[in-house]
Amino acid sequence: MVDASQSANMTVDNIAITRLSQQFLFDYSKEAASVLESYEPEETAQLLGEQPVPTLLRIWNFFPPHYADQLLPLLNDNAQKQLLLSMDSPDCAQTLNRLSPEDKKRCFDNLPEDYVNDLKNLLAYPERTAGQMMDPRVIRLHPESTADDALKLLRQQKHKPIRKVFVVDNNQQLLGIVDITALALSEGSEPLQQLALPPRALISPFDSLDDVAEQLTQFKLETLPVVDINGKLLGAIQHPSLLRTLQDNSLTDIQAMVGVSREERALSKALFAIKKRLPWMEINLVTAFVAASVVAIFEDTIAKFTALAVLLPVVAGQSGNAGAQAQAVTIRGLALKEITVRNWLRVLFKEINIGIVNGIVIALTTAIGVYFWSSSMGLALVIAIAMVISMVMAGMSGAVVPIILTKLGQDPAQSSSIILTTITDIAGFMSFLGIATLLSALL
Repeated sequence: MVDASQSANMTVDNIAITRLSQQFLFDYSKEAASVLESYEPEETAQLLGEQPVPTLLRIWNFFPPHYADQLLPLLNDNAQKQLLLSMDSPDCAQTLNRLSPEDKKRCFDNLPEDYVNDLKNLLAYPERTAGQMMDPRVIRLHPESTADDALKLLRQQKHKPIRKVFVVDNNQQLLGIVDITALALSEGSEPLQQLALPPRALISPFDSLDDVAEQLTQFKLETLPVVDINGKLLGAIQHPSLLRTLQDNSLTDIQAMVGVSREERALSKALFAIKKRLPWMEINLVTAFVAASVVAIFEDTIAKFTALAVLLPVVAGQSGNAGAQAQAVTIRGLALKEITVRNWLRVLFKEINIGIVNGIVIALTTAIGVYFWSSSMGLALVIAIAMVISMVMAGMSGAVVPIILTKLGQDPAQSSSIILTTITDIAGFMSFLGIATLLSALL
């Protein structure tokens, strides 16, 4: 009897510990994910495979991609299937695409055949297009279907947040969109054709992520329908994917502006990163020699007045900063369609005015500092004049270079930074050393 009592107590304790563990994983998913990252993937996969589906889904979002990619093939069939089905289709497709062929095949074998076909279709679209971002698993209903019919289907999507229902005809052509709020407030027998609104925007599966981001910004959408050339509904880009698109575009633009490939990621192969970065490093080296050659022209002046060499970085640095500010605003305006290449003159004059005002203010501050440092009124005058000229030229360059590259069909974020750096360096060196040579009698 004692042994039976002890066994019963141990069973109760084990159940209590299991429930407490599950509650911790569910309520503190972020903290739990951080702890589990220190475990071997096999141990974490075994623990997660024993959890209820809601707990598994909740904690999975907090794993970094590289660790999640190691865990996925190690999960048992049921956990793996539930996890993949709960993901947005674009995320699921990209996740599977990162796995080895053997692991990918096992995942495909574990999923419904029609969904596997959807995932393969997504991966068939070119990279960085709307087709790879869309979710084909949207709710499609005919116009005569009722609000109750739609709500019934929505309730079946337990782990998938859905905001819109799409109304299509027999040929799957998109007729309208119904918001779930309208469904909830309507009479249950009301047909969807009375609730549907025309789509505010549509996009082709072959349109770029820049086009997707533009539609999102312009129309402030939660869902963007994707249709083929005949208007047939293929799927929709949902709100989380739209936000990721904006984030991805902004971050890849930052990479591109410093000569890093848009495709490179933090954990990309070193060889891939070298191949993408090295050409731009070589180009940057060439432009640096071009800027250095300008300094060489004034070698005698620098040798005679050594203080010029000390102050060169000040002028170049300020002009570089002014150019970068103008460049960033112009590229943003082009990306968001706030301006086009036809607005170049207006943008140019704006940056000239900014360069003059900022240049004068910065020049006065610089001149005062140089005078107290060198006790030379001539040197203070030289650097003040050079500062105004170089900042005006830098602002002009920052505005015009991205517009010219856009006009030539090039990505302004990809190469304008290196071109701009060269121009601002040359402008700063030439103005400062040139004026110093002309006014050498005052030094």
